[in-house]
Amino acid sequence: MATTTKTKTPETKIKAKADAAKDLQDLFEDGMKDIYWAEKELVKALPKMEKNASSKELKSAIASHLNETKEHVARLEKAFESIGVKAEAVKCDAMAGLLEEGEGIMEETEVGSVRDAGIIAASQKVEHYEIATYGTLAAFAKVLGHKEALKLLLSTLDEEKTCDEKLTSIADTNLNSKAE
Repeated sequence: MATTTKTKTPETKIKAKADAAKDLQDLFEDGMKDIYWAEKELVKALPKMEKNASSKELKSAIASHLNETKEHVARLEKAFESIGVKAEAVKCDAMAGLLEEGEGIMEETEVGSVRDAGIIAASQKVEHYEIATYGTLAAFAKVLGHKEALKLLLSTLDEEKTCDEKLTSIADTNLNSKAE
């Protein structure tokens, strides 16, 4: 029996770009720009998800979250204003990938409970990303003393957590069993 030896790849230090974040404030602003883009893209993506869902409860949850997401965009604009920075959306590669995956799930599933289960799975990945992002940005805002931005970010964080719990509840109330 032949044995193979794994060779370790030497760790490579990544060189920072010229416009790289120099401090926590820069990193905070970069994160705000990413999630601002993400929320604006979700405003476009959620109606397609709602249209492709078949469960009335799921359709209702998506419609409700679309309204919340529009408020998240407005809150982010207020948070930018509160720190004296112009609201700017910079493409968030992570969210772009999650939205692309969600689109793929809808293309690869038949209409009905299987697609609904896929929409919930894709939606929860988005929610978890948002929860992680808003939690991190809130921690940065706290350290940086951005009290108003912190309050706004925590409000959105709470809504994202509630949405995730609602999606879990919908999946647990027989939807996943129907998809089996």
